[in-house]
Amino acid sequence: MPEQPISNEIALRIALASRQFPELAIADFIEALQTYLGDVLDETSLSRITVTNLKTALGQTYELDADEDGEDANATDIAAFKKAVRILWGELDDIDQLPTIKPYQDGDMPGSVRVAVASNNGEVLDGHFGSCLRFLIYQLSATEIRLVDIRSALEANLSDDKNAFRVSLIRDCPVLYIAAIGGPAAGKVVQAGIYPMKKESGGPARELLGELQQAMVTSPPPWLAKILGVAAGDRVKNYKALV
Repeated sequence: MPEQPISNEIALRIALASRQFPELAIADFIEALQTYLGDVLDETSLSRITVTNLKTALGQTYELDADEDGEDANATDIAAFKKAVRILWGELDDIDQLPTIKPYQDGDMPGSVRVAVASNNGEVLDGHFGSCLRFLIYQLSATEIRLVDIRSALEANLSDDKNAFRVSLIRDCPVLYIAAIGGPAAGKVVQAGIYPMKKESGGPARELLGELQQAMVTSPPPWLAKILGVAAGDRVKNYKALV
């Protein structure tokens, strides 16, 4: 599992809090927090943040002109800061809670494959490769779909090569589900030996993985048979395409 200096829980809080300021890049939001709280962003440091602190950390970015915008706009501005602070403290809505990870050790699920799913909410495939908040990591066999890890992609925003950083997070996953992916990113994914499955409409992750699971049992396409270790001569030639 890749090292993650910012834990999944803290990364989730920061990502959700940053959404209160859509005009501000998430990298700038993280930098502002680190400027005020220090390089270590954890539960203890985030618990110290206040509305006044956050406004100071973000500088003049969200200072509104009272003459132009009026009191209602200023109230909206303050409301965004208050909500962001509550999120940083850990007061998350149920819909934004991370799903439960189940233990997994190599060998637990013979004949299984590891799959990454780009996600922004719960157990849903709804993420663009280059901007999703996290990757849900599943171990998939003919009889079981097990969520074994959740990897925050937040720190990709601080990397010189965001796509390479994201690839490094899922390098142990031969299959990747995304709602969208750009050409250069797709090239890096494929070069890493990862097969991208683009599902523009997205949907519940387990439902989509159920389709892949069914293909594993009935008629795996050549690329999947190769991942599963099926000998070239034994791979099914007549299969139902997944994409």
